[in-house]
Amino acid sequence: MSVLRVPGFVRRLAGAERPPPADDDEDWAGHVRSELAGDLPDEDIGEDLDDCLDLYEMGSKPRCEEAEYLGLVRDARDRLLWGREG
Repeated sequence: MSVLRVPGFVRRLAGAERPPPADDDEDWAGHVRSELAGDLPDEDIGEDLDDCLDLYEMGSKPRCEEAEYLGLVRDARDRLLWGREG
């Protein structure tokens, strides 16, 4: 029997997981990066998520994996930006 793995951004949208309140930007950034590492355990994600997106070579993964990877990294990058502004 296979186990369905639900990415973190889906759990957040469904309200199943709420991030802890962050006192400063570094705590929030660490929390977001930790979630991303949990969602993509086989990937080597750097500190700068914009670099991950800019340096990614399209077609280097199967289409479904590529879409999931790019979506998760973009979501994490957006959450980091919103956390700093909000």
